[in-house]
Amino acid sequence: MSPQVFEFHLPLSPEELLKSGGVNQYVVQEIVSVRHLPAQLRAFQAAFRAQGPLAILEHFDTIYSILHYFRSIESGLREDTLEFLIKVVSCHSQELPAILDDTGLSASNRSAHLNALKMNCYALIRLLESFETLASHTSLTDLDIGRKGKKGRARAALGFDWEEERQPILQLLTQLLQLDIRHLWNHSIIEEEFVSMVTGCGYRLLENPTISHQKNRPVREAITHLLGVALTRYNHMLSATVKIIQMLQHFEHLASVLVAAVSSWTTDYGMKSLVGEIVREIGQKCPQELSRDTVGAKGFATFLTELAERVPAILMSSMCILLDHLDGENYMMRNAVLAAMAEMVLQVLNGDQLEETARETRDQFLDTLQTHGHDVNSFVRSRVLQLFTRIVQQKALPLTRFQTVVALAVGRLADKSVLVCKNAIQLLASFLANNPFSCKLSDTDLAGPLQKEVQKLQEMRARRRPAAAATALDPEEEWEAMLPEVTGTLQQLLKAPQEEAESPERIPEAETAEEATGRIRHLLAKASYKQAIILAGEAISHFQESEPYNTIDPEQSKETQFLRLLGIIFKGPAASAKGPTGSMVPGPTVSTDTPVASESEGSNGDAELVKQEMLVQYLQDAYSFSQKITEAIGIISKMMYENTTTVVQEVIEFFVMVFQFEVPHALLGVRRMLPLIWSKEPGVREAVLNAYRQLYLTPKGDSARAKAQALIHNLSQLLVDASEGTIQCLEEILCEFVQKDELKPAVIQLLWEQATQKVPCSARERCSSVMLLGMMARGKPEIVGSNLDTLVNIGLAETSLPDYRLAQQVCHAIANISDRRKPSLGKRHPPFRLPQEHRLFERLRDMVTKGFAHPDPLWIPFKEVAVTLTYQLAEGPEGICAQMLQGCAKQALARLEEKKETQEEPVLPTFLLMNLLSLAGDVALQQLVHLEQTVSGELCRRRVLQEEQEHKTKDPKEKTTSSETTMEEELGLTGATADDTEAELIRSICEMELLDGRQALAAFVPLLLKVCNNPGLYSNMDLCAAASLALGKFCMISATFCDSQLRLLFTMLEKSPLPTVRSNLMVATGDLAIRFPNLVDPWTPHLYARLRDPAQQVRRTAGLVMTHLILKDMVKVKGQVSEMAVLLIDPEPPIAALAKNFFNELSHKGNAIYNLLPDIISRLSDPEAGVEEEPFRTIMKQLLSYITKDKQTESLVEKLCQRFRTVRTERQHRDLAYCVSQLPLTERGLRKMLDNFDCFGGKLSDEAIFGAFISLVGKLRRGTKLEGKATVDEFEQKLRAWHSRGLDGVEELQGDSPGGPRARKSSSTVSRQRPLASLASNSAFVTPEPRPITSCQLPNTRQCNSKKKPKIVFSSDESSEEELSAEMREEETPKKTTPIRRASARRPRS
Repeated sequence: MSPQVFEFHLPLSPEELLKSGGVNQYVVQEIVSVRHLPAQLRAFQAAFRAQGPLAILEHFDTIYSILHYFRSIESGLREDTLEFLIKVVSCHSQELPAILDDTGLSASNRSAHLNALKMNCYALIRLLESFETLASHTSLTDLDIGRKGKKGRARAALGFDWEEERQPILQLLTQLLQLDIRHLWNHSIIEEEFVSMVTGCGYRLLENPTISHQKNRPVREAITHLLGVALTRYNHMLSATVKIIQMLQHFEHLASVLVAAVSSWTTDYGMKSLVGEIVREIGQKCPQELSRDTVGAKGFATFLTELAERVPAILMSSMCILLDHLDGENYMMRNAVLAAMAEMVLQVLNGDQLEETARETRDQFLDTLQTHGHDVNSFVRSRVLQLFTRIVQQKALPLTRFQTVVALAVGRLADKSVLVCKNAIQLLASFLANNPFSCKLSDTDLAGPLQKEVQKLQEMRARRRPAAAATALDPEEEWEAMLPEVTGTLQQLLKAPQEEAESPERIPEAETAEEATGRIRHLLAKASYKQAIILAGEAISHFQESEPYNTIDPEQSKETQFLRLLGIIFKGPAASAKGPTGSMVPGPTVSTDTPVASESEGSNGDAELVKQEMLVQYLQDAYSFSQKITEAIGIISKMMYENTTTVVQEVIEFFVMVFQFEVPHALLGVRRMLPLIWSKEPGVREAVLNAYRQLYLTPKGDSARAKAQALIHNLSQLLVDASEGTIQCLEEILCEFVQKDELKPAVIQLLWEQATQKVPCSARERCSSVMLLGMMARGKPEIVGSNLDTLVNIGLAETSLPDYRLAQQVCHAIANISDRRKPSLGKRHPPFRLPQEHRLFERLRDMVTKGFAHPDPLWIPFKEVAVTLTYQLAEGPEGICAQMLQGCAKQALARLEEKKETQEEPVLPTFLLMNLLSLAGDVALQQLVHLEQTVSGELCRRRVLQEEQEHKTKDPKEKTTSSETTMEEELGLTGATADDTEAELIRSICEMELLDGRQALAAFVPLLLKVCNNPGLYSNMDLCAAASLALGKFCMISATFCDSQLRLLFTMLEKSPLPTVRSNLMVATGDLAIRFPNLVDPWTPHLYARLRDPAQQVRRTAGLVMTHLILKDMVKVKGQVSEMAVLLIDPEPPIAALAKNFFNELSHKGNAIYNLLPDIISRLSDPEAGVEEEPFRTIMKQLLSYITKDKQTESLVEKLCQRFRTVRTERQHRDLAYCVSQLPLTERGLRKMLDNFDCFGGKLSDEAIFGAFISLVGKLRRGTKLEGKATVDEFEQKLRAWHSRGLDGVEELQGDSPGGPRARKSSSTVSRQRPLASLASNSAFVTPEPRPITSCQLPNTRQCNSKKKPKIVFSSDESSEEELSAEMREEETPKKTTPIRRASARRPRS
């Protein structure tokens, strides 16, 4: 076909060029075979050299053939074709300007150049798309086989690096579009297909997932430039809008790329209207459709969010179109619209010089953000808080909104979502860091200045009011002016209400409502706001039916009610006309002789008044802000131990900030974070260390010494009234700092100076210095070790009035010289010990013996630490402690001898006996620890050294012949045998020697037993506590002695009237249960019995002890574990929290809770010994929340259903129904219920039981899939049918009975706490035999003879899986239920 005859039509698909579609339309004549393509391409190249770009008109079939066989031809031919076509198009673009400027261009030449342009562009773009498709396919293949050698494989597949070729092609096409090529078409109207073809290649390149990578930035910019030219020169806006919307819906990676392109088009190309078109298309999307299309919604949301960051001013005019998406279901779209609003507030609507319309728009955006702080979706609530954080950080939040947004953040702290709580904490921290009020936010410090300035303002107003009385002021304006002071006064009165005696305002009986109203108005006019508010409160109670007091809305807060009423009183009548009564006059009458002030004086006075009002408002805002932060501290401190690491880290950072702003109660939060130093999460531990670094290691000061003084002062503040646990945590932190050399030498130097009193300091500061030195010694023992004599002189020197508190801290500090742990086998050097003659032990012995005869309460804790230190550091500590015991005993005997001379029956002072027994107990326990840790470790160390020495000195022949010995050593049998021998030696010493008649300790046993056996004779509380504790320590030594005294111990544990004694013995018996488990096991019921002790202290101790024993498997988890369950409803929150923590830990031990649940349910629902119905539900809701496995749920459902047949009261039926309703049922569990429907169907006439099962149906409907709905419907229909049938049967029974149904006798409420007197008699303490307990061998023999109770068991079939067995084995099943006397957390009604 002649080039002058045909016309090239751009095809929609390549196949269209093979078909004849119209007159003179170009058709491909022949597809050249692959074999002839190289030759044809060379012919085309030769023709190009001769004819230029028009050569394509005769050789287009060659290029079409190459495109047709693109995947089959060699890579070299593909590369040559691309290179040649780029050359052709480039040459054509260079020639076109001259051709387009030629006014004499013939129609045939114009047509030829037009066809050549379309052919060249079509061929180049088709070739570009083919290369892109092949590269994408290669990239996907590389993803499957890994990344190694990816670039090399791509180069091998394409023959060259395609990524470097895309940009030149795009630049060439852009250059071509920038020419005025429309003149080649008729009427200078370029055809749409050509523009779509050129721009289409740009969109096609954008679809590549790697286009957003940094290395492809030049390609993105080239595409943006190409499409920008098309938009500005070729009316491409409509097509671009449609294409952008489509791409956002289908390609997640393109949102950021398209945002960059659109922002460039709007700023660099002036296409601002494009943003409006795109936003209009997004705004018209159906919200319901977007809720289903999550990919599209995510793309739109990301696009809008990032577009608002780049061009917020342009987007703002189109925001009204997007508002419908705030009510849509897709939370991502809501987040995007809210983020766009926030960006506009930050970048466009920021500042004080806004116009009225801009200010209104800003307020509307902020209102919308605050509203969505309560959105139903937690991600939206979290996003709102994040946006407000940015707004606050950039100081774009108006001061008038500070209080409301702070209140929003404080409210969100109670949110169920962890993410929302975390962002609420971040927002409050931002408020603190960017608050405009003060660097110190103590509400107590702010209250004083506020009250002072309010008083000053009232005086200024009182002075100005007579001068202004002649001029009629608008009551509305006057009320607005006085509102801040009225609000501040009202808040103070509501916070601390005045006593009646302080209230001078009273309403006489004869006074009317109108007169009271006039008095209130008069007081307001005189600025006597406090009296006006008090009088208004009186009037509200007196004139509830009269105007305006009957307009009070009870649903409003007190503050709102008062302000509304006072505003009505002040503005209402005064706005119209003054009444005849004198009470209506707003102020004293002005004398006509008063000279009129000049205008300048008046204006100055107005300016001063305005300044004062602004100051009062500022102080009021600061005070309110401080109160909100204080409120937040209380909430956030409870989140310190959340399971989520990020939340804990945010809480820690928040408390660091509030501490720096000196907010009240911040120190409590800083202390509360201390135990987190033991956290297993490295992030939490490091956060605590960083917090204390920030708070204490970087103090303010001009010099190193000043900084050290500030650091020591701050650390000493932490030690004030600190518990033992707090001190241990702080010690761990300081140890970490010392080991990393983060504490300056000046700090340690100053501590020594304070300890030695080289610098003046108080006794408390001196004691704190010694404590801090001791803590640091744990990290570096040489801190104390090199100054040991100095420390002895500081705390243990001989003085007339010894300071036992300081001496105790000195002992603690010295104890950190050595490692307190048991020596390990790897240590070959002997442990650090000091000789017996060392001055330290001499001073300890003297202080203990001399202080023994003085009734100082601080002597007992000092003596305990002194004994411990002696055993820890002394060589032969038993000798030193024996001397202590002998010295104290001699003093006691000497005192007794003195009494004999003056009294017939000599009586030893109680404190001496108490001190003696306490010292003996401490020595006994430390002697045991010394033997089992120090002596045992030293024996082991010496044995290992001896074995090594023998091995070195062995003859080589002996080494080869002793193969049997070598094998035993390799298996570890030799060491194990030696360890057993050493352990047996230590045990025999404890059993045979420590308490026999030849040892010092044995001399105290008769005295100790006499005191414990005669509580009536020795009734002093402190003496009983010391004796019981000493007895427990003596029992730890010997199993024989322990066995002989167990009955006495448990008798005291049950019958002692002193909570301290019972609590101490609970700890002692818990230790004995670990040391001698076989001896204590028969007494386990008595341990469980203390869980229902009437004393809070004892219950808490018992809960702690039983938690440790059960979780460490030292006590069998018997049926009495229901006593621990009852602690969940204990009225004391710490005890309830302890019980909850116990079950949390127990739930991690396999199926422990599952196996215990049947017995717990049986015991707690027992009408004679259980708990009341509501407490039962509280307990079971907690326990059943641990059942999460489907098999456990199904098994429990079956057993509970079967249980309906065996229980005997309606209360038990209701309890069982409630338990079933709390289980997380699955479809299989529901089938189990249907199979066992007959077990509980007859009980459905009870509304409570029916209601429980109906609530279960509701849960099943929400969680069951579509195919399971039929089963749920069947179950519900069956429930309703049996319920109706049961109600009919009840009505018939009621009709048959002449006297109606008999009133059921209500079961008597069991007392929650059991009196000690009725717990047991002497017969209850028969020592049980250490063998499995039968029903007749239980300790309480009186109860064995009582009427046998019906046993409550599960009658369902046994589970096929052993680990899911809900029934205990025979030897584990308790034969008698333990009565639980705690009925509820409330007192039973009398």
